[in-house]
Amino acid sequence: MGPLQGIKVIELAGIGPGPFSGMLLADMGAEVISVERASSADNTRIPDCNSRGKRSIALNLKTPEGVETLLGLVEKADVLFEGFRPGVTEKLGIGPEQCLARNPKLVYGRMTGWGQFGPLAKTAGHDINYISLTGALHAMGRVDDKPVPPLNLVGDYGGGGMFLVMGILAALLESQRSGKGQVVDAAMTDGSAILMAMFNSLHAIGMWSPKRGVNFLDTGAHFYETYETQDGKYISIGSIEPQFYALLIEKAQLDSDVFGDQNNPAKWPELKDKLTDVFKTRSQAQWCELMEGTDICFAPVLDFIEAQKHPHNVARKTYIELDGMTQPAPAPRFSRTASEVTSGARAAGEDTDEVLGNWGFSDDKIKQLRASGALS
Repeated sequence: MGPLQGIKVIELAGIGPGPFSGMLLADMGAEVISVERASSADNTRIPDCNSRGKRSIALNLKTPEGVETLLGLVEKADVLFEGFRPGVTEKLGIGPEQCLARNPKLVYGRMTGWGQFGPLAKTAGHDINYISLTGALHAMGRVDDKPVPPLNLVGDYGGGGMFLVMGILAALLESQRSGKGQVVDAAMTDGSAILMAMFNSLHAIGMWSPKRGVNFLDTGAHFYETYETQDGKYISIGSIEPQFYALLIEKAQLDSDVFGDQNNPAKWPELKDKLTDVFKTRSQAQWCELMEGTDICFAPVLDFIEAQKHPHNVARKTYIELDGMTQPAPAPRFSRTASEVTSGARAAGEDTDEVLGNWGFSDDKIKQLRASGALS
């Protein structure tokens, strides 16, 4: 069950990319324990993709007994990660120094927007702010229009959660060789900056302008764009390579003399206007019948509900049913140690006694902790 089977992870509950990272680790077989505030404990299970596959305990980390309980869990863990502002866990007595003193092999992950140091490190922010600072947001949108936030996918999840998981896995591999743990400082600014690496390269060779909406991947080009169809829906075209572009000309019955000068930016606005008119002559379904499955580099633009029903996604079982809702299946896929969703989201603190018992706390100790106020 998953390549991370046997790895024990403590997640200090938060929002956004932290829980997402925990979901990915749980999907891949890790035992992920989400530590909630004792005041949050209740019996309500809320459908939440990011909480699937985990167990939940509730600790009062403002009490010495609660802190000591967490440090006791740390002694048996492989990973702990948190998403607080810099310095918060240190004040609670559960920072890297305290945790690594109890478990020198521990991988201590830290997920923030600005990072653990720097002028902005301790200030508030959200995805839109972090990707603003790295050029990512400025690059997204149409010419002579304002930048368009790509939901919170680039900062929180692409530049944040994914990089936290990558850092944790790399540190786990290294700790197996060295016997030593370390801190993983995952900042959404750093991650979104790395995601922009290709555009630094393209700019260096004169193939990318900092101006928004005039380049071949940012809606500047007619051959990499979305187009409205006759029925008010949309399709996407990505015919970058000449052989794919030639197929687009053939299938759409375009005038090869007019459309032949593919890579001349001066002609892109005119050719885009012509393609806009062409694609409005048929419905999305009709364009799919003509182009889907060819090397044009074509796809219908689906909303996330429609995506669940597309034949390709159905064939690959890209979505699963859990907690009364459809949600994405684990990814990536493994040939031998397949990932699996073991359970839906748990109520905050639902598994406190079971987890503590499994991790070595006696029944008497658990009763004592509850009496002290360390447990809800």
